[in-house]
Amino acid sequence: MTVDTNDPAPNFSAPATGDKTLSLADFAGRNLVLYFYPRDNTPGCTQEGEAFRDQYSKFQAAGADIVGVSRDSIRKHDNFRAKYDFPFDLISDADEQMCRDYDVLREKNMYGRTHIGIERSTFVIDGNGVIRHVWRKVKVADHADRVLAAVRALGT
Repeated sequence: MTVDTNDPAPNFSAPATGDKTLSLADFAGRNLVLYFYPRDNTPGCTQEGEAFRDQYSKFQAAGADIVGVSRDSIRKHDNFRAKYDFPFDLISDADEQMCRDYDVLREKNMYGRTHIGIERSTFVIDGNGVIRHVWRKVKVADHADRVLAAVRALGT
């Protein structure tokens, strides 16, 4: 099932960096930028994380938190987060439950071999748990700027 704008955001409870578990309820009353990315320490995923990092204070001022999600382990996430000084948490979705709930798994073809991977996607969820914006097949360039503009348009 595809989730889309104005749908209730699928609930989640998943392990995150900083030795914690995050759930949708943790962000009640604030906007949440939930972005799914394929893998830690790859060029596009690093650039995307850096773009959100560099604008983090602007997102916070606009009343939004940011959380990244991939299938990598917490250990890999902790290292990735520390290496690039990300001020936001990363969720490990090793069992792919969040990926399925948010419908971000796609068949991909790399060097003639097919596999199932995460399609770079971002969701803005309002403080009431409703999806307000969805981006799929995200291109990293200027993406954080577009997401910030959407968050600002929602207000706090």
